[in-house]
Amino acid sequence: MGTGSPPGSASRQKPGAPLRFNRSEQRSGAVDELFRTLADPTRRRILDLLAERGTLTVGQLAAEFPELAASGISKHLMVLRQARLVTARRRGRERLYRIDARAMADALAPWLARYEPYWSAALERLRRLVEAP
Repeated sequence: MGTGSPPGSASRQKPGAPLRFNRSEQRSGAVDELFRTLADPTRRRILDLLAERGTLTVGQLAAEFPELAASGISKHLMVLRQARLVTARRRGRERLYRIDARAMADALAPWLARYEPYWSAALERLRRLVEAP
């Protein structure tokens, strides 16, 4: 009995076997995961802070969220790291976090490319309206 998945998709694999995805499913899964990660307002605010201020520690980030414990911020950072949106490096006992804008752009690029023709056409129409006598 089928699950509605296309032939060769991950859902048709043997139970317990490592999942294998075709390239389209991999991209779609990566974009889905990225949007799930970005759906949380705390994680978006963490990314905003890292984009504005550069490299920060958990303590510095936690100071911006008085309603959350540092362990809560650490969990959000773990999700952001798993999504490859932030990187971390050790400095003594501290871990320094930094946004990985390149990874975000690489993850979003294929999804955004699908909409580029629409925006290009819309911007061209707008240009013609603005430049019309």
